[in-house]
Amino acid sequence: MTMSVDVVTIDTTDVAVLSAWWAEQTGSRVRPGATTSFAMIDDASGVRIGFRYVADPTPGKNRAHLDLVTDDYEAESVRLQAAGATLVGRYVVDHYAWSTFTDPEGNEFCLSARRD
Repeated sequence: MTMSVDVVTIDTTDVAVLSAWWAEQTGSRVRPGATTSFAMIDDASGVRIGFRYVADPTPGKNRAHLDLVTDDYEAESVRLQAAGATLVGRYVVDHYAWSTFTDPEGNEFCLSARRD
């Protein structure tokens, strides 16, 4: 028996706002049938991201996060910050560079340049 990832789900206190924000950032759309309890987007790579309402989010650092790639790392970094993301830090390890951000609700995610 094997398993595969179906949906990566993010807890949120405002499903509509956070799902719309992530849809805009990934160039996708919120799927029909979204409610105040759950919404889902399909990004261009085929990854499905869900947003689940929680009244009391878990405090502290995320235990999991999204790693995003782009062809234009600098331009995308600027665009994300203009859209409301907060830059947490820039890092380089063994010639691999990435930035960590938080979305408008404080969920961490990383951005790096696409590698061959």
